[in-house]
Amino acid sequence: MKHAKKIVAATLCAAVIALVPAFAGCSQSQAYVTSIAKSGSEGNDDIYTIYYSDGTTSTFTVTNGSDGVTADDLYQKYIEETGDNISYSEFLSKYLTVEGDNGASAINYCLQSSLKIYSEFVAAQYNDFNMFTGYNTSVYTGAAVIYDIDNITDGYTYIVTNYHVVYLNSAQPALNGGTKVARSIYGYLYGSEGTPSASGQDSNGYTTYDYGDYGIELEYVGGSVENDIAILRVETDKIKAVNENIRAVDIADDYYVGETAIAIGNPEGNGLSVTKGIISTENELISLNIDGTSRTYRSLRIDTPLYSGNSGGGLFNSSGELIGITNAGNTEDQNINYAIPLEIVTGTVDNIICYANDGDNQTNGAYTVKFGITVSSSGSKYVYDSDKGYGEITENVNVESVTTDTIAAGLGLQNGDVIKKIDVNGTEKEINRTFTLGDVALTLRSGDEIRFVLERDGETVTTSIYTISSSDLVQVE
Repeated sequence: MKHAKKIVAATLCAAVIALVPAFAGCSQSQAYVTSIAKSGSEGNDDIYTIYYSDGTTSTFTVTNGSDGVTADDLYQKYIEETGDNISYSEFLSKYLTVEGDNGASAINYCLQSSLKIYSEFVAAQYNDFNMFTGYNTSVYTGAAVIYDIDNITDGYTYIVTNYHVVYLNSAQPALNGGTKVARSIYGYLYGSEGTPSASGQDSNGYTTYDYGDYGIELEYVGGSVENDIAILRVETDKIKAVNENIRAVDIADDYYVGETAIAIGNPEGNGLSVTKGIISTENELISLNIDGTSRTYRSLRIDTPLYSGNSGGGLFNSSGELIGITNAGNTEDQNINYAIPLEIVTGTVDNIICYANDGDNQTNGAYTVKFGITVSSSGSKYVYDSDKGYGEITENVNVESVTTDTIAAGLGLQNGDVIKKIDVNGTEKEINRTFTLGDVALTLRSGDEIRFVLERDGETVTTSIYTISSSDLVQVE
């Protein structure tokens, strides 16, 4: 007998099964299933494609019965194709997302990776008339997500939030431990009781706070004001003592306009809560002033409602995968809010953690590589992929100038070249938007081997290999 649960698909939309990209026992280098999607039909047969994390695919065919294609049909074919021994109930409860369920299971899944954050500073105080009244302790609120548990450095859990959640420009370094980064940072897991409460005064007369039994003291690892990302950490046994069920976020492979965008944050410091919308624009430039300097940030525009205290929280798709970190909102229109795109999040986070753990105990920021070129775009167009069910904007990335004595000059790049790909350690990365150059540069480390694939006068040109050295790395502020 077939199980009663059906795959529900809209008339013009293929049904998609989203699978969590980390099956038990799989190493990080092992290919895993990212999704299963209906890719075609032949009579009563439906054709499904399995997509793997390494870019490969396989297909299987399911014959429709009177009840259509059931979840059991797909489960049985999945087992045959992948050899995974997961049970049917585990398949449904953990990995199957049926379009139309409003993402409730995915939201609840993400809550295991979410925290509310409280950052404590000694800062200048002002009255209602904006008159300076002295210095005292201030506590500001935000949100965060668990990025990694034990894998990067054994024994630690790493947490991601906004830089502006743990940094305050009005903080007094001389009174704040010598920095404008919070002198103490505490996190609360979803479902944990408690908020900070004033408990007295320290020897300087500044207000002290008690964070209670459920407050988890977090260590600042490093951050980037230019990317509005900060990394915190705590010993894993300490955070699991509060809730042993915590988990790191799953990272999405992609995101697209119109996709569901679910935000989990700490609005007004009232506790973690969920709002839902869509990605409105996948590339918009906004201006933010975090440290007294106005900077331009590449952002996802979303119509997901955000409020004060949402900053630093995760932005998830309907499968519960991270697609960004929320960081800004339009106070005049709740339909216009912003998040840091996934590529900037992962590139910055991995970068900061890498250099924070390099043993010098001095580095707490991110590094990038300057190629030594200026570029422009041309031929921008939208390309729809019927197999994926969504499209993307592509453009030609044209070399406008090459600076002497740089990586680009050494590899022979010329004015008028069109950059098509950058090969990093044998893996080609498509360069189809100007900003992808910066995304790739953020992922480079000393010892990496790169080469450019160019279009020059209608011909494909591949440069020689260049090995990145430590002198090529430039710190991102």
